[in-house]
Amino acid sequence: MMKNGHHVSSAPAAAACSPEKRRRTVRVWCDGCYDMVHYGHSNQLRQAKAMGDYLIVGVHTDEEISKHKGPPVFTQAERYKMVRAIKWVDEIVEGAPYVTTLETLDKYCCDFCVHGDDITLTVDGKDTYEEVKKSGRYRECKRTQGVSTTDLVGRMLLMTKAHHSNMGRSDYQQHTDNFGSGPKGHSPWTGVSQFLQTSQKIIQFASGKEPQPGDTIIYVAGAFDLFHIGHVDFLDAVSQLSEKPYVIVGLHFDQEVNRYKGKNYPIMNIHERTLSVLACRYVSEVVIGAPYAVTKDLLDHFKVDLVCHGKTEVFPDRDGSDPYAVPRKMGILRTVDSGNSLTTDVIVQRIIKNRLLFEARNQKKEAKEMAVIQAMKRREEDKANERAQAVL
Repeated sequence: MMKNGHHVSSAPAAAACSPEKRRRTVRVWCDGCYDMVHYGHSNQLRQAKAMGDYLIVGVHTDEEISKHKGPPVFTQAERYKMVRAIKWVDEIVEGAPYVTTLETLDKYCCDFCVHGDDITLTVDGKDTYEEVKKSGRYRECKRTQGVSTTDLVGRMLLMTKAHHSNMGRSDYQQHTDNFGSGPKGHSPWTGVSQFLQTSQKIIQFASGKEPQPGDTIIYVAGAFDLFHIGHVDFLDAVSQLSEKPYVIVGLHFDQEVNRYKGKNYPIMNIHERTLSVLACRYVSEVVIGAPYAVTKDLLDHFKVDLVCHGKTEVFPDRDGSDPYAVPRKMGILRTVDSGNSLTTDVIVQRIIKNRLLFEARNQKKEAKEMAVIQAMKRREEDKANERAQAVL
């Protein structure tokens, strides 16, 4: 599939590859649920791509996820589309098996698979990567500290603004403790932690590409909170307005978003939203903390040719004025219909509707993980005892 110079294949299987091809290109396999895709998932795929040349991502079906973990928040069609939009992904495999086997790696001519340094278990508590680990075709990448699906769901369910700061508030902590941990300890993989932004992380996610002669510079602005397929479809539609698009996304600061969205929005803070948007293949640059009103100074600074907005409501500025008055008067404002009505509000409603289900799912997941951790500790203790006995 070729989209504005971005090739993302979704062939059901790769053609059998010769030894020569394998030597020429290191093919990497990742797989997962990729439910509620966030910058932690994107960072895992970025690290995986850096280990080779061509990244194939297998995404599980709704049926498989429901069997092993409980029902996903997003449908498989939505999840396939989200993973395709991540700029480090070269190909996706729809309906990949839940357990990663050598057969799957061979079928798609992959040298090895990559997974984060957490653990993935089947419904009966077995490591889904056991076979590939034993064969030496398994690599590990670092899990992104400070974000998890559990954490994000917790933020949605707790209608406060605690996550805009350091999340130290006792009501937030008590809620996330209840949500993400079972009665017998705390899993380091499912539990809630804090994300700390660094300049290095932004550099890793940024394209680093300047606009080229002949590029159409397109500016869009918004919260882009809980970056989802509604955003992806909009940015895809925007990028298709030109043969050579250079899409700049202006992200509003948290306080500004909260002014016009209210409640506990944004769910993700400005640092998290920056990485989420930068990971999208249709985005060239991000303005962190863009002014709410699209000013002439901003348009001149970035040499903007087009300003786009979706079909969603445009809230007035603090003084009641139209934030798009300048580009409208200049005749460069376009309303883009992405054909997707999904909003952050709709996602939050999905979560709230299934609140008890998701709480139960996460506590069950953590209980399984804690059982594995205890088994690993016992195994290490047994080995240590054996070594001690051998010395004696």
